[in-house]
Amino acid sequence: MQSLPGLLTRNCFYMFFVNNKKLSYLRVRKFNITLKNIFCNIILFCLFTGHAGYLRAQAGDTLKTVTDSIINLKYFPRTDKILRTAVPVAMIAFGVLSLESGALKILDYSTRNELLEDNLMWGSRWDNYLQFSPAALAFGMKLGGVKSRHSLKDMAVLYALSTALETSVVYTAKRLTGRERPDGSNRSSFPSGHTATAFVAAEFLYQEYRDRSVWISIGGYFIASLVGTSRVYNNKHWVSDVVTGAGIGVLSARLVYRAYPALQNIIFGKSKKHQAFLFPYHENGAWGLNFSCSLSLLE
Repeated sequence: MQSLPGLLTRNCFYMFFVNNKKLSYLRVRKFNITLKNIFCNIILFCLFTGHAGYLRAQAGDTLKTVTDSIINLKYFPRTDKILRTAVPVAMIAFGVLSLESGALKILDYSTRNELLEDNLMWGSRWDNYLQFSPAALAFGMKLGGVKSRHSLKDMAVLYALSTALETSVVYTAKRLTGRERPDGSNRSSFPSGHTATAFVAAEFLYQEYRDRSVWISIGGYFIASLVGTSRVYNNKHWVSDVVTGAGIGVLSARLVYRAYPALQNIIFGKSKKHQAFLFPYHENGAWGLNFSCSLSLLE
């Protein structure tokens, strides 16, 4: 029995050597890698791209001085901020290329086929609820008195805008691409909406509590990684769908946080009063979040 990380490692070799006449089908030793490796790899990947500034500050003044002097070199301005945007963009680009690239399709199909062969497919539905848990944790901590970057009202607006942006991008991409799911149930596979929602929530949690503890961010991304992995194991998405969904989720939240100060001044103005509410709902067997706000745009 082989885990998803082992399959991905092995199938990457197939992807590069399958067209070689001398190596018709390279067989490599199956790595005995447990499921926890994929979670650790994704978490470390997100930490590297998104939390460099926070980790520098925690390391102490000496390390911060040295690293900042490197970051601020003439040819490398704001390297950490560039990486935070460049990596999710690269993840999205990977997924787009997988729609047409034969080599990347081999990776998708061979991974899925071997999961079926080794009977590693699941049939659980907990990812339908777990995708919202990082955001629920963020609001729960706020209500519990843990200090965050923004007020509860602004947190509700930020999360709603991030989710709205992510949902619109995912919905549009699904309609335009019409990619069939691995299980053949419909043609709404690309990208993974569950994964995008989970990573929006994880990035939202990180943005609000990044100055509190790095373990909060690790927990959020760990949960999002669980959701993404489950979509592959549930035979609902290809690997490239999940990678793209993660990129869309992270990038959507980061763009909203960057634009929010300017958006506040444009919509609300400094002296305007506004109210926002975020609450869960359950309808026709589906769970979700409702966002409601009242804007005072006139004097």
